[in-house]
Amino acid sequence: MRTPDGRECKHYYQDFHRGRNVQRCRLQEENPDSERWQEGDCARCRVPDILLANADPDLLLKLTIRRRWLGLRREIQIEAFSRRDGTPVADPYVGRTDTDHPGLAIFRKALQDQDEP
Repeated sequence: MRTPDGRECKHYYQDFHRGRNVQRCRLQEENPDSERWQEGDCARCRVPDILLANADPDLLLKLTIRRRWLGLRREIQIEAFSRRDGTPVADPYVGRTDTDHPGLAIFRKALQDQDEP
C-alpha cells in the first residue's frame, strides 16, 4: 500500500472507506517496546527502501520508534533478521552473504574462471 509520503510499503495499512479513519504501521505494532506510530514517521522510515532493494522472503524486519533529545525528536531503528535461523543480517539492503548461499559463491567463481584467459 502507498504510504503518506508516496512510497510503497507492505507493512503500512490505511482504511478511509465509509467514514473510517485508520492508518497504521503493522511492523511497529509487532514491537511492544516501540512508541506509537505517527503519520510523519513514514517519511523517515527506511523499510520501503529495504523492501525495494531486497526481495528475500526470509528477511524479518523489526522496527522500533524511540524518543531522543529530551523527547523532542523521534528516532526509527530497523533491525533485520533471517527467518531461517534468527541470525542478524548486517546489511538489510544486500541481504545474506555468499556463506549463506554456497551456490552463489560457485556461480561467481565460475564467472571469474570464464573471464581469465
